[in-house]
Amino acid sequence: MQPTDLAGRRIALVMMSAIGDVVHALPLVNSIRAAAPDAHLTWVIQPVPRQLLDGHPAVDEFLPFHRGRGWRAYPEVHRLVRARAFDLVLDPHVFFKAGVVTAMLRAPRKVGYDRARAPDLNWLFSTERLAPRPRAHAQDEMLEFVDHLGIPRVLDWGLGPTDEERARYAELLPRDDRPTVALVLGSSKAEKDWPAERYLPLVDRLTADPGARTILIGGRSERENRVAGMLGAHAASPPLDLREWDLRRLVYLLERTDVLVSPDTGPMHIGVALDTPTVSLMGHTNPKRVGPYRYRDLLIDAFGEPGELYTADAGYRMGRMQRISVDDVLARVRLALQRYGRAQRGSGRGSGPGLPRPGVD
Repeated sequence: MQPTDLAGRRIALVMMSAIGDVVHALPLVNSIRAAAPDAHLTWVIQPVPRQLLDGHPAVDEFLPFHRGRGWRAYPEVHRLVRARAFDLVLDPHVFFKAGVVTAMLRAPRKVGYDRARAPDLNWLFSTERLAPRPRAHAQDEMLEFVDHLGIPRVLDWGLGPTDEERARYAELLPRDDRPTVALVLGSSKAEKDWPAERYLPLVDRLTADPGARTILIGGRSERENRVAGMLGAHAASPPLDLREWDLRRLVYLLERTDVLVSPDTGPMHIGVALDTPTVSLMGHTNPKRVGPYRYRDLLIDAFGEPGELYTADAGYRMGRMQRISVDDVLARVRLALQRYGRAQRGSGRGSGPGLPRPGVD
C-alpha cells in the first residue's frame, strides 16, 4: 500500500464499544498523530470508554454515541455530523451498528475489515477493505489499519496519568515497602470470572508470602460486591477496597501497582497498556484473540487443552475458568515480582514506544 498523505486531513475513527477495544485502538491514533501532527482526528465513541481517554493528546474531539438510548442514538449522531465532511473514515469494527454510523459520515475513503472478518454486514459500508487474513490478536488486527495507510507503526498507548491526576489521587494508596498486588474480582460476564471462593485463600497467601499488600480495583457489580464483602469479613489482612468506576482513577492505581491479577475485562487491557505486570486469568475467551498483548509469560491459559494448537478464531469455551487454581495464580504473581519487580523496572515503566516489551510472543 502506498503511503497515505494525512497532513492536514480530517479523519474520523468509529470505535464505539468495549474498553478493551478502545485500548487496542490507541496505537492506531498515536501512529496517525505521529505521521501527521496537524491532522484533525475525531473519535465516535460511547460515553463510558470515553472517560478513559480524557485529555488524550492524539485526539482532537470526541463525538458521543449513546448506545443505551437504542435507535435514538443514530439520529443524535447524524445531527452532529451532517454538516461535516471528512477526508478519511476508519471503521475497525465488525458490527452492523458501527457500519450505520460509518454510513452517516461523508468521506471519499472509508476503510474497514475484509468481508470474512466483518460478517455482520459491516463491510457493506466501507469503500476500502483490509487485505483478507486469518483472524489474529485484536491488537495486531488494529495495527493492520496503520499498515493500510502506509505509515509507521507507533506501538504506544499514551494512557498514563497526568501530574494533576497523580496529585488528585495520591492519598488513595499510601507508599508502602510491600509489593502491591491489585485484584479485579469480576467482568461483564459471569462466564469470564474466576471462582469467587478462590480469592480468599489467594489474598491470605499473598499476604503471608510474598508479603504483599492487596488492593481491590474495578467496579461494584453485585458479583464483585459479594466477593469483596467476603474478603473484608474473612481475610486475615483484608484488601484495601479501592473499587470505583472512575477510569482515570483506575489508571492512576494501575500505574502504582506492582502486579495486576485480572480475568478478561477492561482493567486487564488497561494494565497491559500501562506496562503493569499482569497475571491474566483466561478460560472462557480466547487468549490468542483477546488476551494480554504483553506479559504473555504471566498468562494463565485455561482455554486450551495441554498441547492444543488452537487458533485466534476459536470461539468461547464454557467451564474453563474452574481449571485455574490458587497455586497457579500465586506462582505467576511470584514470577512477575521476580522478573518485573521494582528493582528490575527501575523508576519507570516500559521501554518506550515501538520497542520490544516484556513477555511478548
